[in-house]
Amino acid sequence: MLASLKPSGGRRWPRGQRFGLTTSGAAAEEALAAAVREARAQGRAALEAAQSGWAGPHGLQPADGVVLSQLRPGRQSLADVAEALADCGVTRADVKAAMDRLVDRSLAEPLPLPAAAAL
Repeated sequence: MLASLKPSGGRRWPRGQRFGLTTSGAAAEEALAAAVREARAQGRAALEAAQSGWAGPHGLQPADGVVLSQLRPGRQSLADVAEALADCGVTRADVKAAMDRLVDRSLAEPLPLPAAAAL
C-alpha cells in the first residue's frame, strides 16, 4: 500500500531544480529535430526508426528526445516538463528517469538554484 511512497531510485533533485541544455545537448536536440522532420512524411515506422537511430549513439531511450526537446526554451523544472507532456501519457517518473539519463550523458545540466532571499 505504501509502495508509492518509496523513493523511485535515480538522483534526488532539489525541489524547484531547473534544467537547461548543454552545448552538446543543443546539438543533439537539433539532430533529433532534423531526423524527425525527415521521417515525418514517411510514416510511423520511419519516425520510430529515426528516434531509435538518434537515441542509440547517445545511450538513451527513444522517448528521451521528447524530454530533451522540452528544454529548448530554457530553464525548465521536472514539474514543468511533466506538465507539458502529461497529455502525451508521460508521467513525472518517466520525466525524472529521462532527465537523469540526459544529465548523465551531459546533454542536460542542472542549473544553479536561486540564492535564498536574505532575511
